[in-house]
Amino acid sequence: MQADRVEVSWDSQKSNWLVRIEAGEEVVRRHLDLPREAAESELNAAALKTARDEGYEAASVSISRAANA
Repeated sequence: MQADRVEVSWDSQKSNWLVRIEAGEEVVRRHLDLPREAAESELNAAALKTARDEGYEAASVSISRAANA
């Protein structure tokens, strides 16, 4: 299944990265065990792998390094 959007952002409450996969009305959230200073290439690869593991394909990943409230 094709994901409409895959986003990675820092979750300050959990102190780790959050992958958010959107496919239509469905939203899947998974946390990554990567350091806050992780390179964009690491975050991108981990997010794409997470999406594949959940049964989704994604063309791109949006990465936001701003802290979430």
